[in-house]
Amino acid sequence: MTAHFNHTIIASIDAAEMAKFYRDLLEADDAPAWGPFVNVQIAGGVLLQFAAPPMEFPPQHYAFLLENPHFDRAYAKITDYGFDHWADPQRSKPGEINHEHGGRGVYLLDPSGHYLELITQPYL
Repeated sequence: MTAHFNHTIIASIDAAEMAKFYRDLLEADDAPAWGPFVNVQIAGGVLLQFAAPPMEFPPQHYAFLLENPHFDRAYAKITDYGFDHWADPQRSKPGEINHEHGGRGVYLLDPSGHYLELITQPYL
């Protein structure tokens, strides 16, 4: 049987704020919340679960593959909302996007400080 990615828990300073941020930027669907989790669902039935852990947490990296029109809408939101963003993970090219792997990409930080990458072409 082929494995399929099902869900992940994303450590959050404010779970509701994080769910709203991802729901808006990724155009994700609402999903029922339970226990400490505020949930959103993206393509393929993948569940993103946001929860505040009982300890400090290191920033993680989350990359999402978007179709070109979705990338355009997401990038418009990034600039309209005034979010800092970069063309590279080293954050040496502020306010830009990249054109790597035959597509476009951008990096930004989510409300809990995780590194978020939006791309239009997969690396492989």
